[in-house]
This record gives sequence, structure tokens and C-alpha cells, in this order.
Amino acid sequence: MPDYLARLAKEAYEKRNRELARLTSVDTIGARQRWARETFWTIIGGQPPRTPLNIRSTGSFTRAKYRVERLIYESQPNLHVSANLYIPTFTQPPFPGILFQMGHAPNGKASPTYQSCCQGLVQLGFLVLAFDPMGQGERINYPDASGTRTRLSSPDEEHSVAGRQMLLAGDSASRLQVWDAIRGLDVLEAHPLVDKKRLATTGQSGGGTLSMFLIAADNRLAAAVVCSGNTENFACANFNAPGSTDDAEQNFPGSGPLGWDRWDLLYPFAPKPLLITISDRDFFGTYSSNYVSSGWEEFQKLKRIYETLERGERLAWDSTPLPHGLSYDTRLLTYNWLNLWLRGENKATAEEPPVNLEPDETLWASPNGNVVRSFGGETPFELTRKRKIVRAAGSLEQALNVIRPERDLRPVLLKRVPARKADIEAIEVQTEPGVWVPAWVFMPKEPNPSKPSLLLLEPAGRSNRWHEGEMYLALAQQGYVVCVPDLRAIGDLTPEVSRGAEHYAREHDAEDDYAWASLILGRPLLGQRVTDILAVSSALARYGRRIVVGAQGKMTVPAAIAAYLDKTIESIYLSGGLISFRSLLETEAYKHPFANFAPRILEYPDLPEMMRSLAPRKAILAGVVDAVGKPLAAKTVADEHENARHIVVKVPASWEPSSFENL
Repeated sequence: MPDYLARLAKEAYEKRNRELARLTSVDTIGARQRWARETFWTIIGGQPPRTPLNIRSTGSFTRAKYRVERLIYESQPNLHVSANLYIPTFTQPPFPGILFQMGHAPNGKASPTYQSCCQGLVQLGFLVLAFDPMGQGERINYPDASGTRTRLSSPDEEHSVAGRQMLLAGDSASRLQVWDAIRGLDVLEAHPLVDKKRLATTGQSGGGTLSMFLIAADNRLAAAVVCSGNTENFACANFNAPGSTDDAEQNFPGSGPLGWDRWDLLYPFAPKPLLITISDRDFFGTYSSNYVSSGWEEFQKLKRIYETLERGERLAWDSTPLPHGLSYDTRLLTYNWLNLWLRGENKATAEEPPVNLEPDETLWASPNGNVVRSFGGETPFELTRKRKIVRAAGSLEQALNVIRPERDLRPVLLKRVPARKADIEAIEVQTEPGVWVPAWVFMPKEPNPSKPSLLLLEPAGRSNRWHEGEMYLALAQQGYVVCVPDLRAIGDLTPEVSRGAEHYAREHDAEDDYAWASLILGRPLLGQRVTDILAVSSALARYGRRIVVGAQGKMTVPAAIAAYLDKTIESIYLSGGLISFRSLLETEAYKHPFANFAPRILEYPDLPEMMRSLAPRKAILAGVVDAVGKPLAAKTVADEHENARHIVVKVPASWEPSSFENL
């Protein structure tokens, strides 16, 4: 799996480098800039319509050199954004306007270092709009009993829990977040005290990354500072699988095959003034081991663009040795860059203006610290659930990038050993170039041609029930040919921990990260597993029996899709399977594995429709579960499948030799 993804990443990296090498003139650069912006919008789901902001002030307070207004506005209808507007009172307008974007601090705009930077900027004569991103500050969407803290593990999960659902419907957390920023810039630009020609954005960590999004999407900015944002390309030199997989909004499904990557967010900005600052420690403390090396390599490529446009001095790189955070020294770099390019002041600010941190409650724009609870608005989950789904023109097979097996595919027999009343074969099946799936085949010594070949798929892999007296041998002793493979990232194909920074590598050694990496590189893990099933099923044809697929738990989804695509699979038995993809979209606290998610999958036949289309082939659905894993009543399942006669619904989710008696 790591080698497979590394090959895809290398192809994407080399494709992008070839395109960048052609940028030798103003015209070719301009074409790339337009392409980068258009591709960004395409990848993230398209540009939403501008709707009324419905800006309201909910109060203000005054300090020695500035005033802070508490604002609420709607970036989308009934999606409320909480913000603070810092207005200088010691000098005369018009003021340069700064859109300050937050990193993943739980309390958003009230986080100490972000408050410090906003107070520093306003005391230097900038008008600053600081807003809470989704899932942070007053915009917690999964609150605990307090109403102001998340019940999830982190703000990252506030983004990703909703973001994973968005993918199913063709939306993305990236689109929601960049649109919040664009509408924030609308608020800032419309303010009567702001100079519309001197607008800028800055932010740190996730706020730095969101600043990159805004740079790509909006041409109104005159300058920008990106502080320790995700300035690492995914498809990079010396790729360490699963790569730099991060929050949902920072991952761009399908970008790899296009030759588009995170640094393409910055190309539309050239040759405007842009400062990129990083923490040198981030390559092992926060991001992946390629963070600094990839960022520096890509900086040189962007620098050549600025130099070709004869504005090399407008692009700069700086760093701090300190850990991840908007540290004092980085704030000074921010002040000086914005002073230089928005105020024309070349004299360096050597000391930050005095700051006095406010309690979170003082900055609240809502009465009780949560905009949904205060104003009855909607959450990203609710917006996604209401999103209109239009049936796609293409096929599910194409959407999942499934690769059909070669004809007459033959497994490689590694060894055959005897067992009681059976033989056990260790085989491998090449499911696509560079990918070999291992499997056990349990062969009865007294064959019964009336019994099918069973292709069994288990979440824990092939080595779970092979012992004497257990399921696989018991079935073989009854006359079945039983094949149990390990699909990609399952069992013996579980990836090893990546090289590189230990902390990051272990934290990202998870199926979810490999699923994200696969999506980014254009090969959904769900589609890879369907590819594996089709190939193993094809290889089983050599045993000359009809083929029945049985699957348990999370493996039921790729199994169902494989049966839908391959009519040589005669029947299917699914134990503990998901009722539908739609249920994932409609359930706030879903628990289904992300490996079974794919972008826009709801635009294609859903699982019940696939099962209905199998007729007259038989399908047994045992112990079907909802999106949180709760077993459903047999009538509910039957109704969902329109009581199709070829579908048998059973309760509970049995997985034992007798489960396959009627197949």
C-alpha cells in the first residue's frame, strides 16, 4: 500500500513539475493562474451564490487605542458567523483592512496569540476582522452539555466529522471554509472606514492554510502573510505514505491526477506581496517529515514565477525555531510585512504594542457563546443533509476508479498443505500492476460440485478463523471451496508505520489516513477494494464452481458494489452491513469507517438500489445496521429494499457455517 501510493504521488509530482517548467512568460503564467483558481473551485465543489449577509452588531467595547465591535453575519442563509471588528481610534481613516483567520484553537478568535496579533495590528493602524471558523469559538457544532465546548476530540474533528459527510454529497469543508472567508472579506471591504485597495489576509496554522484558500479564490487582496499553514505539497519528493493527510478541508480529493497541489493555491496571487513563515520544528512536531523540504522546494518554484514577473522582492520566506504557534517573533514579521506593503513603512517594528487579553465572554457576539443556540441557525451537517442530490451522468465504476481484472486471471500458488478432510492453499492474486492480494483457499478433499466457491471478506482479515474446528475449515469439510483474502489495508496488507517523524507517522498510521491519501491521489480506497474483490472472484473461476460472496461489517460495502458490477457473482451474503449511504448523510453522529466513503457517491445508485438490481440473483442481508451501527428491524430493512423477492432479510447478523446453507 505505501509503495502503491508512492507511485501515484510520484506520477502526480512529475506531472505538475512538467507543467510548471513551461511557465516562462507572462502569458503562460497567466494561464496557469487562471487554471489553478478554476481547478480549486472545481475540486472543492463549486462557488456558492452570494446571499444577503444580514450583518448585525451585538455590542462593542472600547480600549485605549481601539474599539471592538461584536458582529454576526450569515455567510450562507442561516449559517451564522461570529466575529470581532477591531477599529483604530487613535488615527484617522481610511484604514488598511486585515482579515485575520484562526488556527484550530477551540476558542477561535478568543485564543490568546490570535487576540494578541489582532490587538497588535489594530494598534498599528489596521482595521481587523477576526471571525470564528466552523467548529471553533462560538461556532461549535457538536457541543457538550456546556453548549460552548465540543464533545468531539478536537476542533480538527469538528471540521472532519462534517467534512466527511460533505464529500458524499459533492460538497467539502474546504468550500464552506473559503466561502466563510470570502464573505468575511465582503464585510471588511464594505466597511466605510476601510480602504478597499488595501485589503490583506493573515493567519496561523489552519488560519494560514485558510489564508492560502482565500489567496486562490479572491483577487481583491493586496498582500498576505501565511504563518505555519499547510505549505507542504501532498505529491512531493520522497513521499512518505500516507503523506500529509490532515483535516477534511486541507485534503483535496482528485487533485493528484490533475497535477494540482497545495502550492497551486498561491500561484493566482503572484506578483502581489506574499510572506510565508514556518516553524522549523513543524517537520516533526506538527506536520509530516516533508513539511520543510517540500515547502522550501515549492517556494523556489513560486519564486521563479515572481522573478519572471519582475517582482521577486514581493515574495519572502522566514522561519522561527520555536514550536507551532503564532509566537511573538512571527507576529513581528507579520506586522512588518503588512506595514511595508499596505502602509509603505519600511521601518521595522521591533516591539509589539502592549496587549491585554480579554476573557472569551467579552468577545462573544452571541448571548451565550454559541451562534446556533443563540440565533437558531443551521450547522454544516444540517446544510449538507438538505443539499439537493442530482444523479450523475457517469457510472459508479468510473467514480470509484475501479479496475476490471484481466481475463483468465490465474492466482499464484505459493504452497499447499494438508488439513483434516481438506487442503489449504496459500495463494496470491495480482489485482492490478504492483498490487498482490494474499489469500487462503480451503479445498475439500471430498469435493461436492453442488456447493459454491465462497469468497469471504472479514474486517480483521484472512487469519481470523482458519484454525481447526473454526469456520473456514468447517465449511471446506462440508464441500465448499472457501477463499479468504486480505484486501488492501486489511490483515497482512495493513501498511507498516511510515518512515519519518515518529510522532506524526504513528498518529497517521490509520486506515482513515490511507483513505484520505487514496482519495487525494484519485483512487478511492473503496474502489481499490472493489478492484481486489473482482480480481479474486475472477481467479476463483479456475475452481469451476459458481461464486458466492460473503462479507462482514465494513467489508459489506465493497462486497455489495462488487456484486453490483460483476454478474458472475451469483449471490451475496452480507452480515452487519450498512443500510445505505444516505443514512450516513442524515445521521449527525455516524460511526461508519471512512474507507467506505467516496466523493459524490450519493449521485450514483445507493446500496438498496444496488441490491434490488441483483435480481434474480439472491441477496441475504443479515443484521443490517444504521449509520451509528445499531441493528435495524427486519421490516425497516425490507421496506428500504421495496420488499424485493430476491432479497432475504434476517436478524441477527450471523457469521457461521450455517449462514451459507441456502446460497
